[in-house]
Amino acid sequence: MENLLYLVHRIPFPPNKGDKIRSFNWLKGLSEHYHIYLGTFIDDPDDEKYVSVVKDYTVDTKICRINPKLAKVRSLSALLTGGPLTNPYYFDSEMQSWVVETVKKQRISRVLVFSSSMAQYVISLLGSDAQIVVDFVDVDSDKWQQYANRKSWPMSYVYSREAKTLFAFEKEIAKQVNASTFVSEKEVESFIAQSGLENQNILPLWNGVDTEYFSPSAQLESLGEKTGPVITFTGAMDYWANVDSVVWFAKNVFGKLKSEFSDLRFYIVGSNPNPEVCTLSAIEGIEVTGKVKDIRPYIASADLVVAPMTIARGIQNKVLEAMAMGKVVVTSPQGFEGLDAVPGDELLVADGADKTIAMIRENLLNRNTQMEERARACMVEKYSWKSSVDQLLTLLNSNSK
Repeated sequence: MENLLYLVHRIPFPPNKGDKIRSFNWLKGLSEHYHIYLGTFIDDPDDEKYVSVVKDYTVDTKICRINPKLAKVRSLSALLTGGPLTNPYYFDSEMQSWVVETVKKQRISRVLVFSSSMAQYVISLLGSDAQIVVDFVDVDSDKWQQYANRKSWPMSYVYSREAKTLFAFEKEIAKQVNASTFVSEKEVESFIAQSGLENQNILPLWNGVDTEYFSPSAQLESLGEKTGPVITFTGAMDYWANVDSVVWFAKNVFGKLKSEFSDLRFYIVGSNPNPEVCTLSAIEGIEVTGKVKDIRPYIASADLVVAPMTIARGIQNKVLEAMAMGKVVVTSPQGFEGLDAVPGDELLVADGADKTIAMIRENLLNRNTQMEERARACMVEKYSWKSSVDQLLTLLNSNSK
């Protein structure tokens, strides 16, 4: 097997967040075809215990630690250079030295970069014979602009600046690497439209879902006796897009539904809930779980799952996982973006509070078992990690610009 340099901005385990789900399943799949040299970061001390798991898939691993508070201070250096704040946040001189030495010593000619922030480590390889694929995942620069549009000065300026400078960096990288990938066709179309890079090798690589793990027939721990209808939301609860979504749902949807379904419960399931999310637990019927060992019991107990994203890029793993478990999902147009599923047949898409309330009310009164079955079938048929890895192998083994 050939050697592969794989650079990931966050340790690809456990697969409990959107980026980690994608990066881990690629690590797992690619390890069957390459000797992997992994360079990555740990920004959460709780992830230290997973280092040995990651190393099982690699020949060599370079792991650097990030102190988020210090990294934020370090990122301010970009204000002097005119670059994006994201790059110095993820820059480490030891990582750069390891990359240079590893490429030279191991004669590496295949490189996979996961997220634009890690592309800074392979700039010296641009123009060489190395086959470099960069997975941007989402158009991160556009996400920063969405943040800017929702904030007041001075943060609106900071986020808007990050959107512009990061996009300039993304565009320059995409012009020079062998292939650039995004999580959906819509992300590809958006990036090409903004960058004008129509003749570059830019294409979608969909996420997958483990349909055996996320299965209606999985044997799971019980959450106890169910006393009424349950709605569930899953996701990392220190991620702004998730925070914004559950706060919106709690304030604009849940209360009206609660007045009709007095024993209704809303589970907000995910690690590191920020203070704004924690305050929602004071609302009768809302439970903020924090980090849980397994999210599947909370999905399994749900009458339906919601993903009312107000800010979103790419494909929502939370939607894929719930559909794989045979649940009706009510999502927003933003949450539906990039998903190859049929609204009204395999899931529900609601724009605004009134439509969201109406769709949830109807499903609580009349369970749609046919939609549950079609949701599961859609995931089994269209979303497998093997398909994603196979496409990635084709790109890495190609020698064309």
